[in-house]
Amino acid sequence: PELKRRIFWTMGLLVVYRLGGHLPTPGVDGKALTDFFDTQAQGTLFGLYDLFAGGNFKKATIFALGIMPYISASIIFQLFGSVIPYFERLRKEGEEGQKRISQYTRYSTVILAAIQAYGIAFFLESLNSQIPGGVVATPGLAFRLLTVLTLTTGTMFVMWLGETITERGIGNGISLIIMIGILARSPYDIINTIRSVQQGALNPFILGLIVVFMFA
Repeated sequence: PELKRRIFWTMGLLVVYRLGGHLPTPGVDGKALTDFFDTQAQGTLFGLYDLFAGGNFKKATIFALGIMPYISASIIFQLFGSVIPYFERLRKEGEEGQKRISQYTRYSTVILAAIQAYGIAFFLESLNSQIPGGVVATPGLAFRLLTVLTLTTGTMFVMWLGETITERGIGNGISLIIMIGILARSPYDIINTIRSVQQGALNPFILGLIVVFMFA
């Protein structure tokens, strides 16, 4: 019964995460942004970030930042624990010290998410000059503030999902959220690969070697 309950918690929260990935950020033309990514941003740092965000970045959903601000904050405080005496003492205090570090990590996540969200809002506005019809309907301070609020809240919700999966589900919730986002893109990648082989753009022998090396 305990295992079943944990499996249901894990699957249910992952489904919630995937459903949230279809809610658009207000004021953004998601289709125009997706077309831009598909034609010009593939293979760039934006494409890499979108991979870890589960495809939410290029669709400008409420989960566009994904869990990356939380991961960045966690790495920062892990480094602090090695170089700053105060955090080193907290690490040695056991569970109580870890709770305080976790709290600091959450506060830092909010700050990092807000900064990154403002940068994304500025980036989206800059695309209006590159894409016919634009991506942002009404650029300006109001749009930026709304984007910061939306994306920061989305990141905090994803962080809560990950921590809840870790506590009540199976495995590390943050890792599972990253994994499910990457796996969600796999069917499209497989279809595109098959099309490339059919069109002669990819040699079947080379594809076979790639698959062998991946399994190896």
